[in-house]
Amino acid sequence: MLDAGQSRGVSVDHYDILIVGGGHAGANLAIGLRQRKFTGSIAIVGEEPELPYERPPLSKEYLAGDKPFERILIRPAAFWQERDIAMLTGQRVTSVDPDGRSVTTAAGQAIGYGELVWAAGGHARRLACMGGDLAGVHSVRSRADVDRLMGELATTRRVAVIGGGYIGLEAAAVLTKFGKTVTIFETQDRVLARVAGRELSRFYQEEHRAHGVEMRFEIMVDAIVGADGRVTGVRLADGEISPCDMVIVGIGIIPAVEPLLSAGAEGGNGVAVDEYCRTSLPHVHAIGDCALHANPFADNLPIRLESVQNANDQATIVAKALTGTLEPYAAVPWFWSNQYDLKLQTVGLSAGHDAEVTRGDPASRSFSILYLKEGQVVALDCVNATRDYVQGRALVTGRSHVAPERLADTDIPLKEMALLSQDGSALDA
Repeated sequence: MLDAGQSRGVSVDHYDILIVGGGHAGANLAIGLRQRKFTGSIAIVGEEPELPYERPPLSKEYLAGDKPFERILIRPAAFWQERDIAMLTGQRVTSVDPDGRSVTTAAGQAIGYGELVWAAGGHARRLACMGGDLAGVHSVRSRADVDRLMGELATTRRVAVIGGGYIGLEAAAVLTKFGKTVTIFETQDRVLARVAGRELSRFYQEEHRAHGVEMRFEIMVDAIVGADGRVTGVRLADGEISPCDMVIVGIGIIPAVEPLLSAGAEGGNGVAVDEYCRTSLPHVHAIGDCALHANPFADNLPIRLESVQNANDQATIVAKALTGTLEPYAAVPWFWSNQYDLKLQTVGLSAGHDAEVTRGDPASRSFSILYLKEGQVVALDCVNATRDYVQGRALVTGRSHVAPERLADTDIPLKEMALLSQDGSALDA
């Protein structure tokens, strides 16, 4: 921990707090430190050339052209200058020396630190098959990714989306508005198979099909085929070739933690951190998409959460720790997704659930699904149902046991169930 105002009085290549990663986690940590009156030197080293910006709009409003880039900046340039937060943009950290308390960039620059916070996120997972490097094959992870994609839309008629997760579905929703013919290829038997139950998957499949999106499940992509260096189709495992002019790959991310792991930090699918976001290396914290932590809402199993909420909350934990207040990370996870005129809001983690309760009528396009595990409410997916989302949070944080028929009864507000559960009243009978 550094006291506010502590400085080593060395060259400009040394900072009291060095943050690697210019996304939500890194930006909000720097903001939080200044809000907590930390006056030492702070620098953010970002791989991208831009100032920190919001990533969720990339597959939604930014791709759709509804928001210019300036409107998705986390803060304008003047903000960082006024708070004396150095922005070292366009620099990738390739190695960490925990004994010498320094990092080295790809350009060979060494930067010293008093405390290092790793908030580097991850990189879009690429296709391992032949043709994954053809022109016209895109990810949706950075501004540069989306700018390249948008630059090709005028000459694109058919789009293949590989992966039926949120990124793939959100991109498909935008592209159909542009009049593109979209086909989604998913290896599982439904969309959102890794993050939601079957009822929600069924609902979104019907919605996308109603907008003209073709969906193909339990399909393996064997290769991307092309001509003159550009994609012309997707070859499936059975030899079928599905013609397309563009491929969008949405198959997850690879956490950017290799420099830390090479330096001896514990981890694997991410860098392992404790409840205070400390890695196994001295004076090194990690936050955001790359932080592998035991989560109380996942039975304390080690997981990574790829969400703005997790990035911001872990940033707050570390800002407090570096200014003298140790507080464990125990925030309830939440997420959102916008597709067409549907706003999905999720609270909790549904993985491992053994029952689903539908509250409301999916045909009305305003309903919620509550997930139970051994009778306990562990998560909610709320579609155009913000009231359920707000009120249902207490059921998840309270580990409430409520009878399924009560949860399904829309005449009973969820806040009433939460209050009764907190009072110890029997709601599971």
